[in-house]
Amino acid sequence: MTAEARGRFPAGLTVATAIAFIILVALGTWQVQRLHWKEGLLARIAALQSAEPKALDTVLDHVANGSDGDFARVEAVCAGLSTAPYLELYSVRDGQAGSRLISACRVIGGRFGTILVDRGFVADTISARPPVDASATAPVAIFGVLRRPEAGNLFSPQNTPQRWYTRDIAAMAVALKAPAPAPLTLMAETSSNPDWKALVPAPIPADIPNRHLEYALTWYGLAAALLGVYAALLLKRRKA
Repeated sequence: MTAEARGRFPAGLTVATAIAFIILVALGTWQVQRLHWKEGLLARIAALQSAEPKALDTVLDHVANGSDGDFARVEAVCAGLSTAPYLELYSVRDGQAGSRLISACRVIGGRFGTILVDRGFVADTISARPPVDASATAPVAIFGVLRRPEAGNLFSPQNTPQRWYTRDIAAMAVALKAPAPAPLTLMAETSSNPDWKALVPAPIPADIPNRHLEYALTWYGLAAALLGVYAALLLKRRKA
């Protein structure tokens, strides 16, 4: 290598290295943010293990006045829930595809008229469904956890009348003819159909992995390795 070549600054290599370094550091930082979010989520789930259920109406009154309500454990009585009309929301549980049955529960008093209830999971291998009788009014007492729905993304399939893929509360409420829905879903912990074992209440995953620290260290490690390779190439270029 000539002296002129040695003295020329490798602009192209530097720009490419800088771009790759920024991307790797950004990915590592995103994983750190996900780590904090996951730790908060796991802490809230752990707190649920000993939380006493509160009356649904009371919690929704607080939500109407600005409280979060997410992860609150509640008890509710829903008229006709065991035979209520339902929508099927695509879900995967323990590696098995299926549907979660979503019905409406009337709320007595307060700003909200109804709340959507996730009654549980039914595997796709089961074709049967609970009976539907919209006129039934037999009370069904359930315990559950209130959750705010996660928004879909660009890769979420389009909802259809036969199967839903995102918890669009407003659209679901229209389909179920449920007036003034609350902005949360009641994830049932107890069964609305105890005689029909195929419907499994599944409010929160039992085991949520948390490997974000490992992923963050991997991305940061790759960024450090990239700088090391870049420095080694510069050093070799100067000595050549």
